[in-house]
Amino acid sequence: PGTSRAEYEPDGPIARRIAGVTPYFPFKKIDKFYDIGGFLRDPEAFALVVEVLVERYRNVEIDAIFGLDARGFVLGPPVALALRKPFYMLRKRGKMPNAVHGAAYSKEYAGTDALGIPRGAVRPGDKALIVDDLVATGGTLTAAVDLVKRLGGTVVECACVVEITVLDARAKFAHAGHADVPIWALMSESILTLDGLADPAIPTEGYVDDGEAH
Repeated sequence: PGTSRAEYEPDGPIARRIAGVTPYFPFKKIDKFYDIGGFLRDPEAFALVVEVLVERYRNVEIDAIFGLDARGFVLGPPVALALRKPFYMLRKRGKMPNAVHGAAYSKEYAGTDALGIPRGAVRPGDKALIVDDLVATGGTLTAAVDLVKRLGGTVVECACVVEITVLDARAKFAHAGHADVPIWALMSESILTLDGLADPAIPTEGYVDDGEAH
């Protein structure tokens, strides 16, 4: 409300407002691990994230919205509710009953996994929107697109809040035969400059990198 279309642009004014409360930390042995918990604890920033996604897809033909395990489960449902579309979880193997599973894929940080989708969630010809918090190498998103297409669906777009552009997930999409599927992200790493350990407003006393591969 009260915003112009230009303000919804990637790395635009709204993106910079959200980036201002989205810190990074050294985590999982990654120098800059971006923490969406920063904007989740800021109701105005979180509402802006949802607003941007809702407005982007309000007039797009979509049959269902799919969220990736696990932060896509936070971002996808409010968008699905606003657009009055069903929401489905794409969960890791062994986490959801009555699921159809895709092939194994390499995870963003370490190891392999497989995604499951609720049986019957995708019918031939369905148009799907896939939502996640961040795309890095694109391994998980590629697995999600593989699965939706295998079941006869079309992915209209993969929407993320953050894209690590230097890792070029689009090249991975093209290599996997998904050059037809666009990736859209609100923020790139170029505007995510909030150092969580250096900002005195963020409590970090006793911080250690205790991240585990997932």
